[in-house]
Amino acid sequence: MDRRYVYLDNNGTTRIADEVIAFMHSNDALYGNASSMHTLGRQAAAGIEWAREEIAKLIDSSADGVYFTSGASESNNMVFNIFRDRADSGDSRNRIIVSAVEHPATIETVKYLRSKGYRIDFCPVDSIGRVKLEALEAMMGSDVALVSVMTGNNESGTIQPVKECAQIAHKAGAYFHTDATQAIGKIPVSVKDIDADYLSLSGHKFYGPKGIGVLYARAGVPLSPFVHGGHQENGMRAGTYNNQAIYGIGKAAELARVNLDDEHRRLWTMREALRKGIEERIPDVIVNGSNDEALCLPGTLNISFPSAEGESILLYLDLEGIEVSTGSACATGSLEPSYVLLAAGLDVELAHGSIRFSFGRYNTMDDVEYVLEKLPPIISRVRAMSTRKV
Repeated sequence: MDRRYVYLDNNGTTRIADEVIAFMHSNDALYGNASSMHTLGRQAAAGIEWAREEIAKLIDSSADGVYFTSGASESNNMVFNIFRDRADSGDSRNRIIVSAVEHPATIETVKYLRSKGYRIDFCPVDSIGRVKLEALEAMMGSDVALVSVMTGNNESGTIQPVKECAQIAHKAGAYFHTDATQAIGKIPVSVKDIDADYLSLSGHKFYGPKGIGVLYARAGVPLSPFVHGGHQENGMRAGTYNNQAIYGIGKAAELARVNLDDEHRRLWTMREALRKGIEERIPDVIVNGSNDEALCLPGTLNISFPSAEGESILLYLDLEGIEVSTGSACATGSLEPSYVLLAAGLDVELAHGSIRFSFGRYNTMDDVEYVLEKLPPIISRVRAMSTRKV
């Protein structure tokens, strides 16, 4: 099989869907300031409200709970900022609990808050990276303001028991937030079913444009502006609307909702074909996370190759046109092993030797076959150079 290009880093970001690009271009004329009262402004505003409705349909919410942001990182920061302000105001509920395997957009934010003296606790996870519900329940108290647990993990693909986490939080009188960025478009996500008070997502993870995301907030929950200035988003997020990006995320949401079942089936089929092929062709491999379809995001496969460095595997695959990740794209440049895998009990060496393959809408079974052709000799080569033998 000749050299080809295979993109398997869809958990890092996705290509903008052709339909999204076409839709954004078809609305090029709606460049007016959506806060203006003239005709072009009103037309732009109507497009924004259409997109808001599409996001609401995707996450099973009311449209008035959807706030546009620059992405899930900002949305997460906005939520934690709300409860920082409440703690600063003397609220007796001044402790925040997050899972130990959250995305850096959450982990680094709460680490910063902890460095400033705020009370932050991390809930442990089990061997597949799933929150230990009994541990979370034991951590609760009348001082807990917020519990934040992601819907699906970006590295392992593990699906979290967010509905149960929300029940535990609410039973103790705390609010519940979930970062659903990796789950959107792959599994059903309903704020009503989860009973979420807050939810974050990013457009570029489900074939929309970069630089646009959403914070969902249930009616009546605490809210405070993260970006001060104008009156946009009911005064919660100032700044002139990014019309085209909002139209793009709206179209991406529509496509994600319509194609959800087919997308799930395709991604899981490719994921399993690659997993089984690797296990058949390469000795001594360890699948991180779960192989249970009910517990793993379709399309995410994280595998450790003992006695092989992940960075070396990644670079050799890249030479063959195969693009993968050794962990969260937001952590690229760090030589530290994945904290997500370490939290699940994986030892440091195995965490260093992990590769994440993440499939998307534009992958095919031919991509799987190409990886299965190129990967085994790469692992043999890297292991032969290693001082730590299998």
